[in-house]
Amino acid sequence: MSRLAILAGSGALPQRLSDARTDAILISFAGVPHALGPKTQEHSFEKMGALFDALKAQGVREVVMAGAMSRPPLNPNAFDDVMTALAPRLIVAMQGGDDALLRLVIAIFEEQGFTVRGAHEIDPSLTANAGTLVGTVLSGTHEKDAKRGFEILNALSPLDVGQGVVVENGLCLGIETLQGTDALLDFVARSPKHLRKLGGVFIKAPKRDQDLRVDMPTIGPDTVKAVSAAGLSCIVIEAGSVIVLSKDDVVTAANSAGISLIALDI
Repeated sequence: MSRLAILAGSGALPQRLSDARTDAILISFAGVPHALGPKTQEHSFEKMGALFDALKAQGVREVVMAGAMSRPPLNPNAFDDVMTALAPRLIVAMQGGDDALLRLVIAIFEEQGFTVRGAHEIDPSLTANAGTLVGTVLSGTHEKDAKRGFEILNALSPLDVGQGVVVENGLCLGIETLQGTDALLDFVARSPKHLRKLGGVFIKAPKRDQDLRVDMPTIGPDTVKAVSAAGLSCIVIEAGSVIVLSKDDVVTAANSAGISLIALDI
């Protein structure tokens, strides 16, 4: 088995993968919070050459990117030679959406001889098979809202926007943008009452043709709490393509809040 490095962002996913692969090298980045222990090796985005050299010296041949990372401020004066050479390509990619930037990041690691793995490849139990995980079978208005939500996400995919959308009684109440899921659900929660009938659906799915090795859509217990606070009654995810963190806790939280959680083959 090739040695694996986990490139860690914030959230619970890096630790989950570390538990699944106890032999993995743990890498964090300056300025990016993480919940891993003291064995984590910290590197800098400005010095990618040093990172590549360190990984190769430790026999790493595979990498997985896990956890949330915002676009970091970069100091050109601190760039090493490798980062200086990469900068023009990164600057162009950063003008686009997240998918364009992440595809370039994958390409850069592959050019260095690394194989990039998805979190779901390291731990297949992270995703959900098609079916009803919690609550009632999708039907009626919820079924129509879910269909409408997937239509919206599919339409936005070519623009590299959004992995989540809220639809209630056929009306789109919000679309996930760069600010993320929490911002979307908070926006919906604060929508004027005259626009709401309550009981809508939060739909989460990757963009069409998205490379699932990076930025795979994710929900967790906090997502369920935010969905409940937004007055929604159903979460619909794409089966096999959305990470469900702390699945037992998600199921418990959804049951407690009276929220249905359903995975669909799309």
